[in-house]
Amino acid sequence: MRLVINWAASCGGCDVSLLDCREVVMSLAEHDVLYWPVALDFKQKDLKALEDKSMDFGIVNGAIRTSEQEEELKIVREKCKVLVAYGSCACFGGIPGLANQFDRESILRRAYVEAQSNLEGQEVIPKPETEIDGFQLTLPEFFDSVKPLDRVVKVDYYVPGCPPSSSTIEEFARSLSNPPERRFFASDKSLCHDCPRNQTKGAKKIAKINRPHELKADEECLLEQGELCMGFATRGGCGGRCISVNMPCRGCYGKLPAMVDVGDAISTIASITGNGEDYIPAPKIFDALNAVKDPVGLFYQFSLPSSLINSFSADRSK
Repeated sequence: MRLVINWAASCGGCDVSLLDCREVVMSLAEHDVLYWPVALDFKQKDLKALEDKSMDFGIVNGAIRTSEQEEELKIVREKCKVLVAYGSCACFGGIPGLANQFDRESILRRAYVEAQSNLEGQEVIPKPETEIDGFQLTLPEFFDSVKPLDRVVKVDYYVPGCPPSSSTIEEFARSLSNPPERRFFASDKSLCHDCPRNQTKGAKKIAKINRPHELKADEECLLEQGELCMGFATRGGCGGRCISVNMPCRGCYGKLPAMVDVGDAISTIASITGNGEDYIPAPKIFDALNAVKDPVGLFYQFSLPSSLINSFSADRSK
């Protein structure tokens, strides 16, 4: 197999996850990796020199934030027969996609002027044409918004996770030589379906919404204890890594196939909040939802760029 591995707007954790998985490292050693700039000294000219459709798989992690990332993604698509979106950023936009709440100018000002790490008197927002140490440089365009890969090119397979779990990576690695019919390497059932904490029969109820640091959770369902665990709205397949260490799910494996938008989870939370009443008046529902300090950061933590609300906001901004 001939492989291309590339990254875009990401933290690098997805590349590390490949190296952390022994079975995958051994599998990669059996294949020809023709481009992997984060691991070896490759340049874009090396990618361009490959013949079109001469690569079996292109594995790309990270979202698209700049013109350079978009250009490289399009080149990878041209060179590879199959393109894989690897990790939550590539699949849905990921945590970098939370920047879609703000305009480009606000983001640049925050990063280069207002951030506490900037030296006083040296707050400068980079310009497209800039000089650094005597060299004239043309910087990539910083797009107005973050996009998942499939908003730019056709994606054949999705491997979600932040980063994907070892079991997901191993399943994906085994499939390289015999691509499966399914496109999404995650369960079609919710994480709650496999969660060992989910032992309560019948409808769930939340008496009070808590933030993780406000509650010392026991071994029972985190949602019923008032921690907003997104396992009920998230695909399974990760092995419950966060839940196993008493942290609620935040949805990095993506929404369930039947859900129109991950924001549907807001209605679920509103419907189960209370003390077991058959009817909950609207003011009490709003009181409960107001206890969620950062609704976008919770419900859309990994998927804002691929959500309906993001598309609606983008259309309105035009």
